[in-house]
Amino acid sequence: MKEVTFSAFDASKYLDSQEAMNDYLAIALEDGDTKTVQVVLRDIARAHGMSQLAKETQLNRESLYKSLSRDGNPSFAAITKIMKALGFKITLATQNA
Repeated sequence: MKEVTFSAFDASKYLDSQEAMNDYLAIALEDGDTKTVQVVLRDIARAHGMSQLAKETQLNRESLYKSLSRDGNPSFAAITKIMKALGFKITLATQNA
């Protein structure tokens, strides 16, 4: 019998446009789970280039990986720097009643 192997899914390989990144993050934000948002930002950061992001945010790569892991605890300042460098803008909207 032939052995079947699987590799881990890497979402960053499929985030090849700003639109794909926007949609991916929007879905995570709708869900509302902060840990999911961190992991989605990590996937987008990897697609963008972690070294480039480190330069743009003035955060080191190791801190970025740690902050954006499911177990990370990034500051709001770090998240806003990361989002800005990735081309995202945080805006406020009221929920529909």
